[in-house]
Amino acid sequence: MRAPTALGAAILILATACKPLTGVLPVKPADELVLKRTSYEALEDWAATDTRAAFGAFAASCKKITARKDGDGFGGSPLYGRVAAWRGACDAARQIPSPSAESARRFFETWFVPAQAMNRREPVGLFTGYYEPELTGSRTRTKRFNVPLHKRPSDLVSVDLGAFRPELKGERIAGRVDGGRLVPYATRAEIVATGLAGRSSPIVYVDDAAAAFFLHVQGSGRVRFADGQVIRVAYDGQNGHVYTAIGRMLVDRGEILREQLSMQSIRAWLEAHPAEGHALMNENASYVFFKEQAIADPALGAEGAQGVPLTPEASLAVDRRFHGLGAPMWVDAKAPADGANDDDVVFRRLVVAQDTGGAIRGPVRGDVYWGSSARAESIAGRMAHKGQLYVLLPKAVAAQLN
Repeated sequence: MRAPTALGAAILILATACKPLTGVLPVKPADELVLKRTSYEALEDWAATDTRAAFGAFAASCKKITARKDGDGFGGSPLYGRVAAWRGACDAARQIPSPSAESARRFFETWFVPAQAMNRREPVGLFTGYYEPELTGSRTRTKRFNVPLHKRPSDLVSVDLGAFRPELKGERIAGRVDGGRLVPYATRAEIVATGLAGRSSPIVYVDDAAAAFFLHVQGSGRVRFADGQVIRVAYDGQNGHVYTAIGRMLVDRGEILREQLSMQSIRAWLEAHPAEGHALMNENASYVFFKEQAIADPALGAEGAQGVPLTPEASLAVDRRFHGLGAPMWVDAKAPADGANDDDVVFRRLVVAQDTGGAIRGPVRGDVYWGSSARAESIAGRMAHKGQLYVLLPKAVAAQLN
């Protein structure tokens, strides 16, 4: 999934929520990460929180962290220090294979100091959710299974613009080479209409175009076959076109009330309007390509941008322009209750930054990975909540903060 692009269901919900304004607007200051050192006592509910899932996620991230050079910047902002400062915590984590709730919490208290993340002086940001959907599929095309999930095309070229201009760090484009020039790749509408013969073959075919669309949004998912076999299809590139939020279009056209917008309401509209829904989905030019993966541990998700399998409710997608992957983070926000009509619940949780996403932009912005289940889908599709973010930094790194 998100190795890439952690596009959460939130792209459909939140990227959708604002209509364009007319008139002259003041210039918004550029986002800037500010970290303010604090204490565990300032983290409400910290002492009562079970951090074992986050400990396991951090230990998995350490395999990537310790493979790097000591002098490398940890990632994101220079405020994260260098890789060498993180080795002690990773070495210590290896010595605790099965921590209790208390020893896991004590581990973080021993090695890290919390620092509140702010966007300049603003401490409040947006937290959304994503999940790993499961679809029904077939290796061969049939009358029922007729929606392809394509492999990465042979002629797709992805470009990391930061390799050419430092100020473009974190920005990517994709296209194909034509006459020595990089030109835009085919749009979703073009790919759906004509396919990718000679350039890409489908991994599988599924039986639900709307479900496939949401799979593209999530970035990865599972496909179950008639014989019970389940495979994972993981993100392996995108056609380079900007994602257009169909939820925003439905609100602008008066099809769904803004306050009722969710992944679930969008899905219901698509099912109730199949012909219009097909055209609407094609108005989004973005198209995602996949690769097949075996599922080693059904409890874990696909690999995120750090190359580590995601842990439900303990992995977070962040904006890596500001944050380093592998860093533990404390989220203080709210989340949807299991019941769609129930009041929101408090979400105070230790998570680990292990993923990124096209819609995850800003210093105080996170996308919580909820897992692969009906519950995960329900919660992720409704999560769009304000909250605060705290980064746990190695003590030597935190000591350098103002």
